[in-house]
Order: sequence, then structure tokens, then C-alpha cells
Amino acid sequence: MLLPALTDLTDQNEDWRVFVGTGFLVGVVCALVAVATRGERPQFTQKLGFLLVTTVWLAACLIGALPIYFSSVNVTFAGAIFESMSGLTTTGSTVISGLDSLPRGILLWRSLLQWLGGIGIIGMVLLILPSLQAGGLALFHMESSDKSDKVLPRVNQLTGGLIAAYIALTLLCSITYTSLGMSFFDATNHAMTTLATGGYSTHDASMGYFDSNPLLIASTVFMLLAALPFVVYVRAFLPRRFQLWRDPQIVVFVVICAVLSFAIAVTRRIINETPFGEALISSTFNLVSVITTTGYASEDYTLWSNAAIGIFFLASFIGGCAGSTAGGIKANRLVVLYLVVRASFRRLVRPHAVIRLKYGNDDISAQTIQTVTIFFFLFFGTLLMGTVLLTVFGLDLITAFSGTLTALSNVGPGFGQVIGPAGNFSTVPDPALWVLSAAMLLGRLELVTVLILFFPSVWVD
Repeated sequence: MLLPALTDLTDQNEDWRVFVGTGFLVGVVCALVAVATRGERPQFTQKLGFLLVTTVWLAACLIGALPIYFSSVNVTFAGAIFESMSGLTTTGSTVISGLDSLPRGILLWRSLLQWLGGIGIIGMVLLILPSLQAGGLALFHMESSDKSDKVLPRVNQLTGGLIAAYIALTLLCSITYTSLGMSFFDATNHAMTTLATGGYSTHDASMGYFDSNPLLIASTVFMLLAALPFVVYVRAFLPRRFQLWRDPQIVVFVVICAVLSFAIAVTRRIINETPFGEALISSTFNLVSVITTTGYASEDYTLWSNAAIGIFFLASFIGGCAGSTAGGIKANRLVVLYLVVRASFRRLVRPHAVIRLKYGNDDISAQTIQTVTIFFFLFFGTLLMGTVLLTVFGLDLITAFSGTLTALSNVGPGFGQVIGPAGNFSTVPDPALWVLSAAMLLGRLELVTVLILFFPSVWVD
């Protein structure tokens, strides 16, 4: 909090007192907790792991909301929690309007929340959730049963490699944005939110404010890099380890992005008569922004055509790769689902055939299939339940459904005039903001991690 405080102090904005005061308060509380819990550490169990991940994320959300609530920005407490949750889960939805005139300290704080949330997500998905058997296939190609096939021999080495890759890509992105015309402040903020696939911008018009195709191209590249498994970048510096296309989800993800982007560009050329080169650049940028759950926008893509809206709607479900900062269903689950469906159809034709399911070079276990099936059931069940709740709080069906979807998938913008790429969540009532905040947490923590806490049988030995 001292970084935005220093920024506001430099700009002679009184919000610096809010950041310093809140930082001091949080520091004192954390110091007291550290003193009170010193001594022998409790034994780590799966129950403790599920509880720890959820409560730490909630505590971080509350801490992140305090400066927003007490600052000069006029938001309710529900709005501050929503903004903080959206930042830490790298969703990118916002209740704040007038970003161009907002104090730079708050703008920097929003970007910092997303950047810290991004590295937190990588660490959680790659290091914590797999030990709880709740993180899907995040370690599918990181660590096999053969100890010699580990990417790195120690967890702390892996963590250091992931953090180094994250920081290096952020710096490279910031330098690229600066060289293409952004100010240092804009470049720093957008680099943090690009690599976090969060999408918070310093301007209401998002990337459309800069009106620069080179910037759109650069942003597209870095969003794609952020949506790949970060283990890939650790492998890149290990001898004979760098095999980018070894993981099937990477191939599927890149192909989906290319095909859908090209399809939108073709529809714009035919329907809107947009020059194909221009259409391809803006279509690819906005499509990649949605499919990587970043949430940037260069223009209101819901005005392009009904065909484009349909493709963007589909992209809102997909997400990036497991082990990245992106949200959504993720490409690895789509690969497993496809393989399971294909195997089921083959068994209908050859009931006695022995069919082995393989993800790349690895066998897909029954537990993996069960985990993926449960995720899909919980995802769509939560989507329907959230939609119903939002309609109860007065939102129309399109806003309710797309709002729940964008929260669960951590995309950012929804559909419709209220929360579409040209709008925000500032007019959404507070009860609906609480529901959406919960949906963002559920989506970011992969549903099972949170929902398992509400089953009493889990806590009975």
C-alpha cells in the first residue's frame, strides 16, 4: 500500500493518508496474528488446505477493499469488496466510472491487486491445489510418478522459477508498451493487468483509448503468453526440457484462438465491410482478451454482428490453459471431456474393446475423469443458480446470465447495455454485487475448493 500512497503523495492527493493508515492497521493486525500463532506448526491436512486457501483469499479481498472504500472514490462497501475481489481473482469487472479522472494511487492499487492475484493464482494452482486433488490437471505435465521427470527437484526452486518468469514477462510487457507510445504510468499498470489476464485499465475506453494497432498486437501476444502454463517458461531454461507442444491443451488453446479470431474477422469483412487487415487485428485482440479472461476491449464488439456476439459468448466459457493466470473452464478440461466422449462413442460401436485414454503421453485416470465431470456439473449448476439469484435482485435475464458467466469465468465484461464492454457494474444493486463477488471467488478457486467447506460430512471424522 506504500506504493500507491507515494504516488498520491507525489500528486498531492489526500488519499495517501488512506493507504498509509490502512497499511499500518493491516500491518499491526498481521503482526499480532504472527505473534499469537508462533510455535509449532499444525500438521497440514487436506481439510486445513481447503480452509486455508479460501480464508486467505477472503482475507486478502477484505484488505484490498479497505483503501478503495475509505478513499475519495464514491463506492459502497459491497462495491469495494466487488472491486477488490475482481482485482485479486483477475476478473476485471468494475463498479468505478470515470477512470480517466481517478487518483493515480487508486489506479495503481487496482493494478497491483490484479498483479498480485495473478502470481497468487499460479502458485495456488501449481503448488497447493494439486496436493488437495482439487486443481484439475495443473501438474499433469509438471510432475509424474517418475521422480526423475520433475521439472525442478524442489518446490521452492519451482516457485522461484515461476515468480521469475512472471516478473520477467511483466517487465518485458511494460517496456514494449512504453516503446509503442504509452506513458510510463499507463505502461506499468497495463503490463501488470495484462500478465495477470485481469484487464483493469487506467481509462474508461480501455485499450481503445490509445487507438493504436501496434499496441493491440503487442497486447494480444502478451495475453496469449500469460494464458499458457507458466511451467513452460521454467522448462525453457532447462536442458532438453523445452517442448512447447508436448501439452495437448496448448495446441487446442492456440488453434481455438486462431480459428475463432479468423471467423470473426471474416464475418466483419462480409457483414460490416471492414477492411480485412483491420478486422483481423481488432477481432483477434478482443477475442483473445475474452478467451484468456483478460477483459480488455478496443471497441464495443457487441455492435459488430450477431455472429460475432455468438462467438464471443462461446469464448466466455473456454478460458486459457491450466497453470496460467487465465480463468474459465480451461483447455485441458475440454481436451479430457472430448477424449471421454470419443471413447464413449467408440464403446457403443465396440462394447468389448479396451480403450486407453491418454492425455499426451500420460494415461488419464478414473479420478481425473471424475474430477473433470464434477467440475462441469458444478460450473453449470452454479451458473444457473447465480442467474436465478440475480434476476431476483432485479436484473434482466441477459444481464443476470452473462454477469454470472463472466464472474464464474473471471472474464470481466458481460453482454447487454448494462455490463457489456461499453458499460460496467456501477448500476448493479449491492445484493447482486455480493452474489457476483462470491461467483468470482468460486470460479477462481475452481469451485470444489470453496463448495467442499459447506458439506458437514467433510468435517466429521
